[in-house]
Amino acid sequence: MFDSFSQIQRDIADRLAIAAGDRKSPMHTPVVTADVDSRVMVLRDYDATTSTLRFHTDARAPKVKVIEEDPRVSVLLYDQPSKIQIRASGVGRIERDSVLAQRAWDKSDNFARRCYLGEGPGTVADSATSGLPPQFEGIEPTDEELIPARPNFAVLLVELTKIDWFYLAHTGHVRAQFEKDNGDEWTGRWVAP
Repeated sequence: MFDSFSQIQRDIADRLAIAAGDRKSPMHTPVVTADVDSRVMVLRDYDATTSTLRFHTDARAPKVKVIEEDPRVSVLLYDQPSKIQIRASGVGRIERDSVLAQRAWDKSDNFARRCYLGEGPGTVADSATSGLPPQFEGIEPTDEELIPARPNFAVLLVELTKIDWFYLAHTGHVRAQFEKDNGDEWTGRWVAP
């Protein structure tokens, strides 16, 4: 039974850390919403010290402009086997040329990087397409061939400011909300499910 804020905060931090590092985690691909547009994204990292989630994105994607104009972002994660839902919101920031963005690019393999060689997200096509140049369909590009892709790569950082944690249980649901104050301390409260 979850019956203390510290226990729930530990659960949140553990789940987010696992989700970022384990592609089989149910929370590895949360729904990210900016404005009223939602999409599934891969959670790449969770920094518990700053309560920041990291995602990779194409710098040409429409969501980039949306987040730069209005940085409010929400993230919905659900672990069906554990029946734990985390709804989080915070401030989004796009980084293209930072040390962090370069480090993320460097850690990606060439198959992942090739996604940034293709047409920008949302580009209209005459037929079904991956958007990749034909020579890279199913082919791993070389480092040199990926040079034009790097300017299209960015990271989305979401510094969390609110978290709604919800445990669905047949014995009785449990829900807690947390909000970060100006001193970066989290304050919790119990709420009815």
